[in-house]
Amino acid sequence: MTRNRWKSMSPILVTALVLLAAIGGRVAEPPLIEDVRNSIFDFYQRVQPREIKDVPVQVVDIDEDSLGLVGQWPWPRDMLAEMVERLTHAKAAVIAFDVLLSEEDRTSPSQIAKRATLPPNIQAELAALPDHDRLLSEAIARSRVVMGLALTNKEKNTGVLPPKYGFALAGDDPKRFRLDFPGALTSLESFDQAAQGAGAMNFSPDQDGVVRRVPVIMLNGGKIIPSLAAEALRVAQGESTYVVKAAGTSSETSFGAQTGVSSVAIGNFQVPTDANGRLWMYFGRLPERSKTPAWKVIREEFSPDTFQGKIVLVGASATGLLDLRFSPLGSMPGVEMQAQLIGQILGSQYIARPDWADGAEILFLLGLGVVVIALSYVMGPVWSLVFGVGIVLAAIAGSFALFSFKGLLLDPLYPSITAIFVFLSCSVLRHLQTEREGRWIRNAFSQYVSPNFVDELIRNPRQMELGGERRVLSFLFSDLAGFTPLVERSEPGTLIPLLNEYLNEMVQIGFRHGGTLDAIVGDATAFFFNAPVAQPDHAQRAVACALEMDAFAKSFAAKKKLHGLPLGRTRIGVHTGPVIIGNMGGDVLFNYAAHGDAINTASRMEGVNKYLGTNVCISMETATLVPHFSGRPVGIIVLKGKTSGIVAFEPVPAEDMETDRVGGYLNAYDLVAAEDPAAIEVLQTLNEAYPDDPLIKFHRDRLWSGHMGPMIHMDEK
Repeated sequence: MTRNRWKSMSPILVTALVLLAAIGGRVAEPPLIEDVRNSIFDFYQRVQPREIKDVPVQVVDIDEDSLGLVGQWPWPRDMLAEMVERLTHAKAAVIAFDVLLSEEDRTSPSQIAKRATLPPNIQAELAALPDHDRLLSEAIARSRVVMGLALTNKEKNTGVLPPKYGFALAGDDPKRFRLDFPGALTSLESFDQAAQGAGAMNFSPDQDGVVRRVPVIMLNGGKIIPSLAAEALRVAQGESTYVVKAAGTSSETSFGAQTGVSSVAIGNFQVPTDANGRLWMYFGRLPERSKTPAWKVIREEFSPDTFQGKIVLVGASATGLLDLRFSPLGSMPGVEMQAQLIGQILGSQYIARPDWADGAEILFLLGLGVVVIALSYVMGPVWSLVFGVGIVLAAIAGSFALFSFKGLLLDPLYPSITAIFVFLSCSVLRHLQTEREGRWIRNAFSQYVSPNFVDELIRNPRQMELGGERRVLSFLFSDLAGFTPLVERSEPGTLIPLLNEYLNEMVQIGFRHGGTLDAIVGDATAFFFNAPVAQPDHAQRAVACALEMDAFAKSFAAKKKLHGLPLGRTRIGVHTGPVIIGNMGGDVLFNYAAHGDAINTASRMEGVNKYLGTNVCISMETATLVPHFSGRPVGIIVLKGKTSGIVAFEPVPAEDMETDRVGGYLNAYDLVAAEDPAAIEVLQTLNEAYPDDPLIKFHRDRLWSGHMGPMIHMDEK
């Protein structure tokens, strides 16, 4: 790819890299991305919470009023036993304790007898009274009760859970995908033995502390444990076994990957889960009719049909009991979350983030980014912004519609933010490219106008008026030999950059020496000195410029030859003479130019090099104006169409003037000027010693052909 091609394509490539970086960030999914995505899903639930259906779930709430009327928690177990008896008598389908009863009741008579220092007869009477924990165990045994337990990260179990249920596993082993807790806090063993089931009360909050997914099943040291809500559903239906489906079953598509759990069957209910066995919670506002303060149950102040056939959850909402959780709808007691989870399953009101969501979002992100890039370069910034905003709004609306009608959780925000960022990147890069191209155009054209000329026009705008003046100027012409054949056999993609590189430096050299660029014709350049700004040393500037151009051209040709690009010699001619200089472009076109014979002479001095074999040829009119000029005479050049000749010189570094080669040439030239026949022998000897010296060879060959004296007649222009 050429440099210009790269520049034109660079905004697209850079923007594509921005898009790829965004995709990489999405694949890596740092916590910030997940937090933002979850915030969007929370917003959806706040805008459209779940419509609570009339399902058979009732909460017995240990609220602030209950604590005030009954007393501080924990309540005596005989009181809880009475509560269980009353709920059973009210024909509750199942009673699930969302509280942990892991310690013995200290208010039990036997416990008081152990702790208190009392007379023996009183201790005996207390010991004979019914034990509160035994009363509760007996009440649990006569009822359908599920006890709560808490899984912990401490490798310790407070009790052993009796097997109340079984698990049928279909597909890949689901244990490798589960949330595993090494320890567990259970209720008293007598309660667990008497109960119909036991389930974990654990929630699985995200890193920001918000509960969005609740585990249906978990692991305790490799053993599968159901949640409290799952156990309540199982016992209420009289089921004994859970069916856990994972990738690899006949009805599940995994595309050869072990993607984890897909669903948990609890009796008649097929509960969809994520790979870790968690159900996405779809929260709503639990109506007050679904809650009964615990004190009403204790005092039997409730309607007989309040609990009939319902799953009853006993839990606490009182602030002091510290069972408040954070949900997308705000803080919520844990027992209410359990009730909402059961109600969501009973009403089949599910939301889900399917396992293909990540892949779909990445593909959508890629497609959206490509569309935005294409629009930015096809339609322009305004319309691309309109369409880009439209696409982003459509993505957000589509995501919310999928949530509303299909219960799917797909992230519209990250692709939308990426699209906006890609659009801004496109806009900024295109703006920078436009600015760069504008600067390039200005710089490109400024290279064809001498800086000193521009400065002079700024200082003296009247220079733009028509008219001119007579002035002595020094002119420099350069031409790259053999360039036309090179054009014919080279590709434009190779030739144009080469020519631009060459001309750019030639022009910059001219500007460095204060020259005014008169023209560029193909590979040839023309400069003049001493206008528009007066330069008393214009001849010296022209000669110094010619020498620097010659040095650059030699180095440039040598470097390109190594790359297989043979360039010819650069020929340079310099002449000084009077011309008319000024604005001669008419009323419409500004054309600051010079007119006079000196221009033509300088151009033809450049052409003389072709015959002499030299690179630089300077007229005596220029050389005499250069202090301490060092050079060797070429001869008296009679240009075609002219009757008088021009004494020409080849500039030579001052340190070379004393060398044997230059000294020998000067002696031979004196013989040539005197038309001495001995000049031939001297030149022959010098040519043998210095076969690469073009002037020595030129004069030797000329004398051999019978041309005597220093006068050199040019047959061509």
